[in-house]
Amino acid sequence: MLKVRYVKFLILFILLFSLLAGTIGTGAAPQSALSVTIGADKPDFASSEAVLLHVTITNTGHKPVKVLKWYTPFDDVEEPLFKVTRDGAAVEYIGAHFKRLAPTGNDYLNLKPGESFSRTIDLGQYYDLAASGTYQLEYNYDVTALASNKIQLVVEGRAAPLLTVVPETVTGSTSFTRCTATQQSSLLTARTESSNYATNSLAYLNAGTQGPRFTTWFGGYNLTRYNTVKSHFAAISDAMDTKPVTFNCSCKKKNTYAYVYSNQPYTIYLCGVFWQVAMTGTDSKAGTLIHEMSHFTVVASTDDWAYGQTNAKSLAISDPNKAIDNADSHEYFAENTPFQQ
Repeated sequence: MLKVRYVKFLILFILLFSLLAGTIGTGAAPQSALSVTIGADKPDFASSEAVLLHVTITNTGHKPVKVLKWYTPFDDVEEPLFKVTRDGAAVEYIGAHFKRLAPTGNDYLNLKPGESFSRTIDLGQYYDLAASGTYQLEYNYDVTALASNKIQLVVEGRAAPLLTVVPETVTGSTSFTRCTATQQSSLLTARTESSNYATNSLAYLNAGTQGPRFTTWFGGYNLTRYNTVKSHFAAISDAMDTKPVTFNCSCKKKNTYAYVYSNQPYTIYLCGVFWQVAMTGTDSKAGTLIHEMSHFTVVASTDDWAYGQTNAKSLAISDPNKAIDNADSHEYFAENTPFQQ
């Protein structure tokens, strides 16, 4: 009888493992199941030429595989999918940073065994190619198991198309692009509430408090990390209170709260989910503005290492150095819901 139970348990375990193998929680497929290759039509590009990069992702396994479209160039490049260096120095990602809902079925790309899809992207739309030099590229995003071959391209510097120069003197005004009167009113309230969140967060950190509110989102106390978070909230608070913020309501993405371009302060694009959530509390309108404001290079230059409270809490335990660089961690610390000291 014991042997029969063991065999049943083993069969159940194998079936469960097989189901899980087709989809990874981060959105990437197992490294052995997907092959990624990149290439270009030529080895060097003049400043007047777009640096066109061809990306192909292939399911080399024997079972269908799901991969989050966010982590591929399926619709667009929406994450820092590539590791790019110029003469050995890291090159900045200048594409959009998003805050999203948990993925649904439509957010996944389904690849059958042997199936591929290919996209061609203009690298200069997503990475800073302002300086001339030898660029080394690979498809290798830290939150996935996807990696590609490496290639080298000689690129002549060109103006960064998304770069915006911010005036030294700011007014703290709020302006709107394609926002209705109702949306404008809601955004003014959201900015006020996010300012309150930032002020409260900074007061907590200025007091040197080392309670669970900090450790839940940023990990065990470490003076250097603590001071980093404090400097982030000082900058977030100042931006919320004094910088000229532009809200753009043109985004049509239904599964997304908002997004920004990190080198375009202080323009925030609001998407479908933003208008559906509460003004304050977990994943709120005010909290979303904290999240997005933290992304700007001139504020805190955060990334998106983990989405959602559960993943952010896990990140604080497993990698606090990434937690202090994670936009959602800053949002949840500011929202402080449920309340913690």
